[in-house]
Amino acid sequence: MEQTTLADQTAEFMELMRKAGDLGLRGQGNAVAKALGKDFSVVDSATVVRAYARAGMELARDPWAMLDFQMNLWKDGTRAWAAAWQGRGADSKDRRFRDARWNADPVSRGLRDVHLAVEQAAERLLETLPRGDKNSLRVKFYTRQLLSALSPSNYLALNPAARDRFLETEGRSLLDGFRNLLEDLERGDGRLDIATHDARAFEVGRDLATTPGQVIFQNELMQLIHYAPLTETQHKRPLVFVPPWINKYYIFDMRPDNSLVRYMLENGHSVFLISWVNPTQEHAAMTFDDYMRLGPLAALDAVEQATGESEVDILGFCIGGILVTATLAYLAAKGDKRVKTATTLATMVDFTDVGELGVFVDRDRLEVLRAHMAEKGYLENHHLQDMFSMIRENDLVWSFHVMNYLMGRKPPAFDLLFWNSDSTRMPAAMLLWYLEKIYIENGLRKPGYLTMDGVPIDITKIDTPFYVLATKEDHIAIWSSIYPTKGLLSGDTTFVLGGSGHIAGVINPPAKRAKYGYWTGDDYPADPRQWLAGATHTEGSWWPHWLSWIDSHSSGEQGPAYQPGRGKLKPIEPAPGSYVRAG
Repeated sequence: MEQTTLADQTAEFMELMRKAGDLGLRGQGNAVAKALGKDFSVVDSATVVRAYARAGMELARDPWAMLDFQMNLWKDGTRAWAAAWQGRGADSKDRRFRDARWNADPVSRGLRDVHLAVEQAAERLLETLPRGDKNSLRVKFYTRQLLSALSPSNYLALNPAARDRFLETEGRSLLDGFRNLLEDLERGDGRLDIATHDARAFEVGRDLATTPGQVIFQNELMQLIHYAPLTETQHKRPLVFVPPWINKYYIFDMRPDNSLVRYMLENGHSVFLISWVNPTQEHAAMTFDDYMRLGPLAALDAVEQATGESEVDILGFCIGGILVTATLAYLAAKGDKRVKTATTLATMVDFTDVGELGVFVDRDRLEVLRAHMAEKGYLENHHLQDMFSMIRENDLVWSFHVMNYLMGRKPPAFDLLFWNSDSTRMPAAMLLWYLEKIYIENGLRKPGYLTMDGVPIDITKIDTPFYVLATKEDHIAIWSSIYPTKGLLSGDTTFVLGGSGHIAGVINPPAKRAKYGYWTGDDYPADPRQWLAGATHTEGSWWPHWLSWIDSHSSGEQGPAYQPGRGKLKPIEPAPGSYVRAG
């Protein structure tokens, strides 16, 4: 490590303080914008205050619950301190305290165990609030946010690993952490944009999204990529990928060893993929109907021109899966049978229970959002990032706070987190309709409640064979809320539960590195927990299971591989195309 003098560090610190002053002025400008209602925050303080006020009234009706909380807190806290000083503290399974130094001295053990006791006591107290009530959900959520922020792991003086690094580096780690903080503030233009990955480690088209192909069609909302074959023959029925438009498409085509696109090409399928535009003010009036017409429906027509085949398999992920489901209901109403199998990944169509996402969305917030987007015509990408990060605050916020600012380190290269940060804007018309009609009113599961392009839709009329994948630890699309899809569709539907969460559970390739297994079951009771209790667990990736499922619904007919540009549609530009590179 390069040695620096105290004078050097002092001069460096003064320069960082000057930069902090400049960023502070910028942050004040952002604060003024918020005060004037020109900015939008995922946290609505007035709603939070109302939720706590109502929770307080509920708790006041049961004073014994509060007394029990106080007694348990005192008892468990005292017991934790006593055990710590007697050397009886055990290693914690909580990832915040996995460093062995938390168990090396009684003070660190005591701080850790008392904090965990407080969290557990608060959780027991809040469980007495009415279930299914949005105010109760908010109080539980924001209480957890507060306690997570107060964890001793988040403070230099209390975190033994951070203290040791400070001493080992003679204070350099704190200076580096301050620099990291200012870089994150600068990147966020005064808003703290915590770095979760090495932004310089990857480049789309160089390290990620490298599978060869050609853009063969485009319109104002999407480019359609036709990938070059990796086998001499291919299944005659093409496969169309519909990614979410919250992030870029290349979640399906990361590096070669975890690319779902490449996997299907290697197994003899022809693959077409939609690459959505990153919306600007020009797209403000684009609706959910437009995403259907200019997305999947336009892709079906383009694929037929490119290959001569009218029948396709289709796959949608997250909101892309919601669009696929709505599109299939539209096609069912029109008597259109071109889609022969459908797959949805981490996709809810029943929004009865949305979990903690419900904290952020209601009709009052919808009106605030409407006013915010009135001028720009879109929602900035960082708002959804902030919302999803808060749901897993210890993994996606505080762990990087410790790494970046307390330890003074840079986050490592991680392709999935690189993609996760490469998010897109959302058009106003589409987002407002989606949040009101599908999210708040749960209209997708109500026959005839929604119309697509003027046609009433009913997902119970979908008789296309369906493969529905949920993931067990998904914090965005809860698996138990995806499970009811099986009972809503009228066709042959297979439900599979993958391990891990919303992204890692989906991008889990079949190789030695496959970390998570999956569950399958032939019986589908109404209660998802009962299904899981009787399901069969299989080690390894769900990808081969899905491949076998698609092949089982195919005629098996193959022919010469489809070459991009050989059909009626000529190449526009090489993959990954220009839409995915737009900031």
